[in-house]
Amino acid sequence: MAPARKRQKTFRVRLRRFLLWLIRLRGSPHAIAGGFAIGTGVAFTPTIGLQGLIALGLATLLGANRPVAILLTWSTNPVTIPPVFGFTYYLGSFFWSGPEVASVVRSMGDAARSLASLDAFAIREQFGLFMLLGTDVFIAMWIGGLIVGVIGAAIAYPLVLRAVVKLRDRRHRRRKKRAARRRAARVVPSAASESAR
Repeated sequence: MAPARKRQKTFRVRLRRFLLWLIRLRGSPHAIAGGFAIGTGVAFTPTIGLQGLIALGLATLLGANRPVAILLTWSTNPVTIPPVFGFTYYLGSFFWSGPEVASVVRSMGDAARSLASLDAFAIREQFGLFMLLGTDVFIAMWIGGLIVGVIGAAIAYPLVLRAVVKLRDRRHRRRKKRAARRRAARVVPSAASESAR
């Protein structure tokens, strides 16, 4: 199989698994979509080490799906930190000036490598790595992160809500059809046995 076709097949399999996971989640479609929106919004804030706790608190307050909110905060990890936070810093630097973007992105790369070596529960140390970048950088990252996070959450909520409603509806119709087929299969043999009598 060609590498491009293999990647396409792998993507389809992963997408199918993700969609199955999505419709099997407990909670209303609004709660699941709310969890996605909260997790997406928090993931762009420079609160590494605290993102999961912030998402958990917001999801609890707003009645959203907590596991989804927490899971989406993991999208900012040592691999994605330099491009994600580099972009949020760049955007925030239009509103709050700081050092040049290239030097900040290099510093974030160093911080991300240090972060990879820390224990998952070393919350203070994780958060401290980004505070060491400086107040100007941190404030600009917050401003840019809030802008991107709010936009991301505003896009994620209706998309996920619509997807969950459609997928659950399709699943419900399929189950009804299967149940109808089973009932019909039971009726046919009993009718045949009656006519044999």
